[in-house]
Amino acid sequence: MTEKKIRCGVAGVGFLGQVHARIYNELEECEFVGIYELDDTRAKEICDRFACKRFNSLRELGEACDAVSVVVPTDKHCEVALELLEVGTHLLIEKPLCTTVEEAIQIVDLAKVKKCIVQVGHVEHYNPVMHYLEQVVDSPHYITVDRLAPFNVRGTEVGVVLDLMIHDIGIVMQLVQSPIKKIESIGVAVLLNTEDIANARITFENGAVANLNTSRVSLKKVREIRVFQPATYLSLDFMNQTGHLIRKGPMGLEKEDIPIEKGEPLKIELAAFIQCIKDASTPKVDVILGTSALEVALEITKQIQEQVRDSENVARA
Repeated sequence: MTEKKIRCGVAGVGFLGQVHARIYNELEECEFVGIYELDDTRAKEICDRFACKRFNSLRELGEACDAVSVVVPTDKHCEVALELLEVGTHLLIEKPLCTTVEEAIQIVDLAKVKKCIVQVGHVEHYNPVMHYLEQVVDSPHYITVDRLAPFNVRGTEVGVVLDLMIHDIGIVMQLVQSPIKKIESIGVAVLLNTEDIANARITFENGAVANLNTSRVSLKKVREIRVFQPATYLSLDFMNQTGHLIRKGPMGLEKEDIPIEKGEPLKIELAAFIQCIKDASTPKVDVILGTSALEVALEITKQIQEQVRDSENVARA
């Protein structure tokens, strides 16, 4: 007997949404049903490419699908997610989960009432690099993460912390596995009214420290992490899925390349989402982790905004 396929759809098929559509169309366990998209030209392009249906409303999309990826701008996540949850649709909501903790609570509560799975799209958690880190990192003392990107209008409805740094917030929280003791942040606006460059130092209750450096006005892309723990130093590249390990040996420091089996993180993520639906299991990045990362990102953003206001007040004095 052939196993029933999971009927999938995508709400919002812009730059990233089209990739969700392509992957659902490729996954054997999925039936890619269709999309919800406001732009007529874009909708026709995607429907022609994947021979899928364009739905006139989110409700119609949700009723026709078992699972939907929410890939609309961040400030629309909550509105779209709630409408889809109302009809009992399992969701993968791109990161960040939403823009406020209050919105996150609404999503969590309705998902619980409707018995729906909600996975948050922290894609780096499904990167083979993260899989390796989770296997070998057991006592991190100091972590540094650099995430730099050229300027892109996409994602600028929020500052760089919610746009990019939130990836690394989730990563370090997962690796350290300790409550946060202190957050210290700085940031500046360069091209927009919100911060385009940000740095955060997070100190955990167990003594571990993470330093996160993020920019969306770089000339090149960088997604690198370095982890220091007793007798071991790891340096890995999320983008190229490469890295090396340095450990203390009898003759001094010894370096070895890390054998990472490369894979497309988003495809791994969506396949895991579908498997959670099949198994009725909890996603690796569920709404709890998604909300926790959001809370930290909002605190960092708040600190940066307060610094900007203080600077403006000093300038006017």
